[in-house]
Amino acid sequence: MVTMDNIIYGKPKNNSHAFEMLSSLANKEHVVYTGVCLKTPKKEVNFYESTKVKFGDISEEQIWTYIKSGEPLDKAGGYGIQGLGACLIEKVDGDFFTVMGLPLYSMTKQLNEMFNNN
Repeated sequence: MVTMDNIIYGKPKNNSHAFEMLSSLANKEHVVYTGVCLKTPKKEVNFYESTKVKFGDISEEQIWTYIKSGEPLDKAGGYGIQGLGACLIEKVDGDFFTVMGLPLYSMTKQLNEMFNNN
């Protein structure tokens, strides 16, 4: 989930919506949250992680070029950090993998605790 100024940015509905989202994120910082549920027959652990992401000063032309790649339409916030969307990002403050959608370090830590393999 991508958030900024109490607004939740889901997946864009179309190219125009993607342009609107990406334009509003340009040259600003937002927060990406990823939630995880780990479940066994005996135990369930739920947690989330957050990471701050700052977009650079990107032009309308850059945004439209990115949209034409097709990448934004199936991504929360209209971008994927693991693909071409990385070119829009100036700075990441936190776990890169949280932005990708799987907070790998935290998940591994939780799995170790669940299975007592500290």
